[in-house]
Amino acid sequence: MNPDEEALLALANAKMPFGKYAGRYLVDLPETYILWFKGKGYPEGRLGEQLAAMEEIKTNGLEGLIRPLIRR
Repeated sequence: MNPDEEALLALANAKMPFGKYAGRYLVDLPETYILWFKGKGYPEGRLGEQLAAMEEIKTNGLEGLIRPLIRR
């Protein structure tokens, strides 16, 4: 598996670690919540990068490409 595939799988399976939506997959977060983070500033580190990527995915309606990659 190449690094891009690994990053996509990690993004698909990432969960929100804190707050009102703790434990939810990032892809399942409401778009308004992700946009709130965008306005306030994403957290530093991997979570911030994943939230920024998820904002792009949700803005472009690409959640359907991410959901099948979730390991449930």
